[in-house]
Amino acid sequence: MISPKGSRLTEGLLTLLNAFEETLTERLKKLMPKDKDDVLTLSWMKLAMESLCETHNDIKNLITELELPVCDWEEKWIDVYLDISVKLLDLCIAFSSELTKLNQGHLLLQCVLHNLGSTSPKQFVRARSSLDGWKQQISSKNPRVESCRPILENLMGSLNLPKVKNSAKGKVLMRAMYGVKVQTVFVCSIFAAAFTGSATNLLDLNVSDALPWALAFSALQANVNMEIRNLFSVGRVTVLKELEAVDESVKILYPMIQDGVEPAEAELFQNSVSDLGRRAEKLSQGLDVLTKAVDSFFKIVLTGRDALLCNLRVSGPVSDPMVVTNVEQQARR
Repeated sequence: MISPKGSRLTEGLLTLLNAFEETLTERLKKLMPKDKDDVLTLSWMKLAMESLCETHNDIKNLITELELPVCDWEEKWIDVYLDISVKLLDLCIAFSSELTKLNQGHLLLQCVLHNLGSTSPKQFVRARSSLDGWKQQISSKNPRVESCRPILENLMGSLNLPKVKNSAKGKVLMRAMYGVKVQTVFVCSIFAAAFTGSATNLLDLNVSDALPWALAFSALQANVNMEIRNLFSVGRVTVLKELEAVDESVKILYPMIQDGVEPAEAELFQNSVSDLGRRAEKLSQGLDVLTKAVDSFFKIVLTGRDALLCNLRVSGPVSDPMVVTNVEQQARR
């Protein structure tokens, strides 16, 4: 990927690139689930998003260390960066909207638990109504998330690197950016699959074995994607583990609430209510930390765009001034 033709890489540039790729390799290894049950837990998804934030921060630091000012960037690099970043912002907005929807569902669960604190028939009716609302909430389609597939396909198509001529620093930047893009598409495709409930959003990326992080990535992708496809193959309502746990509690409680609790079922009923409360709280906590991780990624992408746009205004390397204007309008939408 770094051609021997043209400018050669100095020892200093190779050191920077090697350090970046070694860190990426270790980061990918840390994402390997210790157990198949870890796949698509909210805690694992948080770890994946935090890992992605760290990689994007690393590429920002690398650009600084390369001392490659924007005025030396080729137009095609800038075009690729701006195009990718606006798509990442769209994905973040979609993921955030789904997390908001799930959090709204948690409010309905709180109403259920409040009403089940009494044995009044009226309270049972209210609890049943709230459960009906919760089931409808989690099964409803989110148009924003459903639109992720074409965005992901476009990002996958952008993995091919622009050719770099006569710029050793440019070659390092483009190769490092390739690693960033591969991890980004991988993580975002998993989020899209989890939130849409469809394995069609999973992407299988092929990377060159010559890359030092290729083995770690391929093993991670094969492990995670296979487990997600297995989860979908058994007809799960949702592949999010904490959400599935809540759904299991709901399935146990709903008939009791609907038909009434017999004296012999009193202990089972109370235990089931306690289980629902515990699982609902775990779901809520997981959604909160994952929402913060997605928000952090959104801010990293947005601040990176802002920094580039500020430099473009000063150095003006883009031949068409409308490019900057249009991108700024996209960033403000």
